[in-house]
Amino acid sequence: MKYSCEITIHLPRERMLEILDKPENMKHWQKGLLRYEHISGPPEAEGSQMELEYQMGKRKITMVETIIKKDLPDEFHVTYDAKGVHNLQKNYFLELDKNSCKWVSETEFTFSGLAMKLMALLMPGAFKKQSMAYLKDFKNFAESGQSVAGL
Repeated sequence: MKYSCEITIHLPRERMLEILDKPENMKHWQKGLLRYEHISGPPEAEGSQMELEYQMGKRKITMVETIIKKDLPDEFHVTYDAKGVHNLQKNYFLELDKNSCKWVSETEFTFSGLAMKLMALLMPGAFKKQSMAYLKDFKNFAESGQSVAGL
């Protein structure tokens, strides 16, 4: 399954990326994030990995994020691996003017477990909806400090 999402952030691109590039900020725009832990490689460098744990409804989901390309300020590509799911996310940051930029996120999911394949087949819009929610929550946090932590 492939899709893309985009959002305009009303901040200079460099400032937006400063906020995005700090793992401690993730809790403010990734609802359900319980914890993150660096597990290998130089932190925030290509090849590094971080374990992330989320509460999604009644389920806890643990995944490993691997940075596969970090060419800021233009692009940042990562994979996320969890039980039955592999997600490739290519993020592009386009400077619109000195005070705004566009974040374009191209996402591709590959499913290996029967349950995840069924969920993708029956509810493909849920994945894009979740991705768009993260972008909107990031925008709200970056532009006005509105946090989803504790919600």
